[in-house]
Amino acid sequence: MSSRFPAATASLPGAELVEEGVADLHAGRETPVAALVSMAAPRLRDLGVEVPRTIDGRASHRLYDLLSEEDPASAHSRYNALVGRIVSFARAAEHARPS
Repeated sequence: MSSRFPAATASLPGAELVEEGVADLHAGRETPVAALVSMAAPRLRDLGVEVPRTIDGRASHRLYDLLSEEDPASAHSRYNALVGRIVSFARAAEHARPS
């Protein structure tokens, strides 16, 4: 796990997406997982994940566009699945926090 990603959240469902997305953002790669992490950046930062600031506030649109470029027929269902996974990760991380 990278120092940009809290070790306590490494085993949570969806952690691999978050870590990959953060790495992509830091490397300047525009990928679906980078867009996904950008969408969830405020919540992830609250959880201690070091997410770079992005200028574009349209991450959700960019995620859908990237998924559509890969496979237009499955873009909608993949979008919903990815968003669901990042929400599940955030909820699990919030519950795993020490009180």
